[in-house]
Amino acid sequence: MIHTEYKAVWNLDSIFNGGSASPDLEDHMNQTKVRISALEELMQKVTPKPDQLRNVLDRLTEIKVSISQMRSFAICLLSVDPDDQVAQFYRGEATALQSRHDSIRSDLKRELASIEEMEWGLLLASENLKEYRFILEEWREEAEREPTREVANLMPDGYHAWGQFYQSFMSSIKVRFRGEELSVGQAINLRTHADESVRKESHEALVAKWNEHAGQFAQILNHLIGFRLNMYDSMGVEDVTQVPLAQNRMKPETLNAMLSVMKKYKEPFAEYLNVKAEMNGDLKMKSYHFWSPMNHDHQGMEYADAAQLIEERFRAFGNEMGRFAENAFREGWVEAENRPGKSAVPLCAGFPLTGESRVFMTFPGTFKGVLTLVHELGHAFHNHAMKNENGMNNSYPMNLAETASTFAEMIILEAAMEKADTDEEKLFLLDEKLKRSVMNFMNLHARFIFEMNVHEERRKGFIPASRLNELMESAMEEGYAGALDEVPVHSWIWTPHFYKTESPFYNFPYTFGYLLALHLFARAKEKGKGFEEQYMDLLRDSGRMSAEDLVMKHLGEDITKEDFWEKGMELCVKDSEEFIRLACSR
Repeated sequence: MIHTEYKAVWNLDSIFNGGSASPDLEDHMNQTKVRISALEELMQKVTPKPDQLRNVLDRLTEIKVSISQMRSFAICLLSVDPDDQVAQFYRGEATALQSRHDSIRSDLKRELASIEEMEWGLLLASENLKEYRFILEEWREEAEREPTREVANLMPDGYHAWGQFYQSFMSSIKVRFRGEELSVGQAINLRTHADESVRKESHEALVAKWNEHAGQFAQILNHLIGFRLNMYDSMGVEDVTQVPLAQNRMKPETLNAMLSVMKKYKEPFAEYLNVKAEMNGDLKMKSYHFWSPMNHDHQGMEYADAAQLIEERFRAFGNEMGRFAENAFREGWVEAENRPGKSAVPLCAGFPLTGESRVFMTFPGTFKGVLTLVHELGHAFHNHAMKNENGMNNSYPMNLAETASTFAEMIILEAAMEKADTDEEKLFLLDEKLKRSVMNFMNLHARFIFEMNVHEERRKGFIPASRLNELMESAMEEGYAGALDEVPVHSWIWTPHFYKTESPFYNFPYTFGYLLALHLFARAKEKGKGFEEQYMDLLRDSGRMSAEDLVMKHLGEDITKEDFWEKGMELCVKDSEEFIRLACSR
């Protein structure tokens, strides 16, 4: 197998040559500032006529794309070198520009909301505004939930600054393990190690580090949530799920139906955890053994082997997906090298101006690492599918982003299941599938419970680290139906989703995406290679439809009903039953 064409270090110079010292990056930033200043001036004399509104929307779109290009580049630089001070400057400048962009958009939303119904209907009917109709209707509805300009101006150095500080602080932490100094990401990757003592010792090293810094992380989380709650109060928002539901273009009925199904189907996954714990010689599943491999066959996988596997399986699914994977690997879109000093968080950064993405991770040489890599490439393929869409319509919500990433994982898992010719191999793969079911139905439910409770308590005052540990433990007990031993009470520290200011309550979108991907993959198996076109049509529509309308259009399903979610859940329950059968027959 030829490995030389699969480089584990990405190419950023093709976007802005020279890294954080790039003259092109500085010029891009300055041009964006000029454009946004011009638009701010133009907004003083705009009237809601189709041609003028189209001009404003086109300019807003251009600025949005430019800011995304700059912010994504800064994020990529900081993921490989969190101490890059110039990259931190550019990320801060991108945040400030985004705040100005958001202020213009908020003013426009309020202007749209003030238009009389008859005039509004005529405005939307204009052919000149055809490609913006969905976003205009959405903005008109959102107008009453917009933060005031005063609050919006405080967000870059207040709200978003806490989220960015969390990322920098987490990246600066070093974990001492067996004489080596590891990044948090490298230490966390050891939870998949075949050696039980390595898993346990690395877990204990991380716990010691969390105890050392718990007070600082508690301050970050308290200030971040405190700002959010004050902002919501200024917007007249009482239900803390209202904003994330709107961001995900979901109805409350959809979330409630999904949560109800998650609560009803705990037992099959608790049974899986109990059986696996017994296989490890434990009465209950210890949290640091959850990711342990069932056998050693998939340890020591080289990055080049993983890349070639993904490329082959994507090509087997569809021609477009195959070409995408080939281009991504050969053009240096992936940063996967296992080295210290990198961020702990895998990510996919989109570059809409050039129609590219970059994928970041630390590849640990395991099958789990393959699935992490393919998860992020699923996001990148979503960006690829939408690269020719209008820049205002290519921003898809997180629940649909997680659909594309999970779908990509299923391509790899299903291919491996088809090739498995022993019970041991099937058991390994079923375990990998069920780990994802547990994460989506138990862990993410626990995160949702934790966030709901933390927001409620934060209204009463500061929550110390010890209390955050208690809230996390309680949420984990409920989410996992008591199936975990040595509950990871510090999860609130190392779960980056709690600190994502752009995407509050980034928990239920994963479960949504997981179950929707199951439906899509079932359709793909029925239709074969011809399903790719339908799949890409759904991805392209994901930036201009509600979740309910999108699924109804492409699958003919009503996602506000529990029946829809139970169909996907039942497939996962079958995996649990088969795992238990194989495990008990050994």
